[in-house]
Parts: sequence; structure tokens; C-alpha cells
Amino acid sequence: MTQASVGDTRVEREERQLVVFDLGGEAYGVEINEVREIIRIQEVTATPQSPWFVEGVINLRGKVIPVVDLRKRFGLEIRDETKDTRIVVVDIENTDIGMIVDAVTEVMRIPMSDVEPPSSVVSSRDSDYLMGIAKTQDKMIILLDLQQVLNGAEEAPPPPASPRGPVSETATSETDYPASLSDELGDEPAITAAVE
Repeated sequence: MTQASVGDTRVEREERQLVVFDLGGEAYGVEINEVREIIRIQEVTATPQSPWFVEGVINLRGKVIPVVDLRKRFGLEIRDETKDTRIVVVDIENTDIGMIVDAVTEVMRIPMSDVEPPSSVVSSRDSDYLMGIAKTQDKMIILLDLQQVLNGAEEAPPPPASPRGPVSETATSETDYPASLSDELGDEPAITAAVE
């Protein structure tokens, strides 16, 4: 191993690169290597006897992908989709899963020194999906453990929320995200392959 590669490995261990998205006015982050692609909201086909937070499935280039509504999963108020609503397709144990989020905002690198474990005050059975809290100059980002997000299918759902409204007329099935985000994602081989 060359000196340069040793240095690169050390940097990777000392920071995390995150895809950051908005949900209910809060910032959430997942590791960029877990993200396959980001698409506009599209028609979701409901499936019977699914967990209460699974919205249904979509057909993405011939592949059937289950879609999770993170607002339902986290017990947030359900709201209508907007032009910013996205489905983030992630890889969980070699299975592609779509997650509906309010908006995808940025890709950023976070030093490990800026990541703290969840406080015991907020930790509970219902927050096992929290990996930690990343601190930046202007906000805090909730880091998600995607495997834990899908756990809890047998739990009772939160109180019924208002029904989801119609999809915005501007929504399409095309892959779409801000130019700055596209530049970052384009550097990731796994994501680049997924959108080709």
C-alpha cells in the first residue's frame, strides 16, 4: 500500500460523506454509499398486508421496489407531495428500498469528531434507528441506521394521520436532484451505474 493510499484510508475513517434530506423540517442523513439513486415522486401501487409504514411498490426500469413513507414511520403528520418531494432509493442488505422524503438538500462530508451518539434523553425503543447526531455550523443532522428504520413492522402504528394528497402535476419518474448534488453523486460509482 502506498503512502498516498494509506492517507486516503485515514481520511475515510475520520469523516463521513452523507446524503442529507429534509423531513418535517428536520435534517436527516444517510451514508452516501447506501444511496443508489434519487428520483422524483411517482405513482406508488399499494400492496395488501404490508407493514403500516410501507406505501407500496414502484416500477423502476423494470424492477419492483418497495417504498417506505418515512413520515409514517416516524409518526409525523402526513402532508401532500410537492415539487421537492423525492424517493431516495437505498441499498439495505442487498435489497433496494425507496424512502419518501420532503426534499433532498445536499451531499456533505462530516468529520467523525462532529458526530455524537444519541443522548440517553432521546434514546428509546422507538429511536433505535438513530445512529448519532452530526453537528454543523448552522444545523444538526440526524444520522439514520437504515436497517433499524425498517424494523418495527409488528409494532402498532401511530394515530391515524390525514390522507396523502394527489401527486403534484410537476412530478415525474425521472431521476432528478439539484446540480450541486448531482455533481457529488456522479463521483460515486454505485450511484452513477444506477442512473445510467
